[in-house]
Amino acid sequence: MQQDQELQHPEQEASTETSAPITPEAKITELEAALEEAKASVLYVKAEGENIRRRAVDDIDKARKFALEKFSNELLAVKDSLDAALLIETSDVQSYKDGVQLTANQLSSVFDKFNIAEINPVGEKFDPNKHQAISMLENSGEPNTVTQVLQKGYTLNDRVLRPALVMVAK
Repeated sequence: MQQDQELQHPEQEASTETSAPITPEAKITELEAALEEAKASVLYVKAEGENIRRRAVDDIDKARKFALEKFSNELLAVKDSLDAALLIETSDVQSYKDGVQLTANQLSSVFDKFNIAEINPVGEKFDPNKHQAISMLENSGEPNTVTQVLQKGYTLNDRVLRPALVMVAK
């Protein structure tokens, strides 16, 4: 009979041997504490996510704001050369021409450094993606060919910044 009782309620005997039975109030208190801990964890994760989003927005704003910093620093040397040329009081045309040539070379090196390329399409087929036709000329050359460039165009990393203004053969 005692064996029958042990078989019928083995969990009661095991719980009395190890610890006192858990009361519903104690279980509720334990679950409330776990709930508060979970709430705190969710709030922490939410705040951390918001901080990451805010930092990313700040980083993007700074990247936009200072994206041209290196390029601007390189252009300052060109500006300094132009200012120095304006300070010279007595000089001849040749010295001005030499100074302008040196300044143009400085500017070209800045363009090369930042992948800005010139579009000078004389003799090439007209490409509406890179050229803007101003007028068409009667010419003995091949039709739809650029005969004259009125203003050079420029690309930045193979993307057109400004199309070349051209005259095209009829």
